[in-house]
Amino acid sequence: MKICIFGASSAHIDDVYVQKTEELAKKMALRGHSLVFGAGATGLMGAAARGTKCGGGFIHGVIPEFFREEGVEKIYNGCDELTYTATMAERKSRMEDEAEAFIIAPGGIGTLEEFYEVLTLKQLGRHAKAMAVFNIRGYFDSLENFMEEMVAKHFMAPACRKMYKFFTDADELLDYIESYVPENVPWQVLKKD
Repeated sequence: MKICIFGASSAHIDDVYVQKTEELAKKMALRGHSLVFGAGATGLMGAAARGTKCGGGFIHGVIPEFFREEGVEKIYNGCDELTYTATMAERKSRMEDEAEAFIIAPGGIGTLEEFYEVLTLKQLGRHAKAMAVFNIRGYFDSLENFMEEMVAKHFMAPACRKMYKFFTDADELLDYIESYVPENVPWQVLKKD
């Protein structure tokens, strides 16, 4: 299975996030899965790539051309396949189309934007892929609470809570992705509170 991991590119985050993401990606690869990611060499993107490589998995990096030209981000040099895109939107679209499941690791505004984009596409019936949030050290606790608040205040339909799941354990997360069966809830239900 091709699994997309979204996560921080920052090299200045606590090592526990790096270690846990690298361990997750290694387990993912040892289970026979490949990685689709944003091609970064640092932060949790780099950790996902190193872990996948260590587990013997195939790595496809997707990155905008201007990142290379302007030195926006260091590119992971161990990708088995590297695709350059013209824009950020094209980068996301390529990863979304290729991935068969999504893992959201801790990250900043870019990671949150990617999470909400694939969640919105799922809500609108554009895909029915597994979405797992890797909640290392409670990083996403406030996001989980915020999602519940959106439901409670009728900004999000209760059925949307089943479109993604939070995990603190890598093995449980991978078990979920591997056994995931889409519920095929019509978008009309997901758009209604």
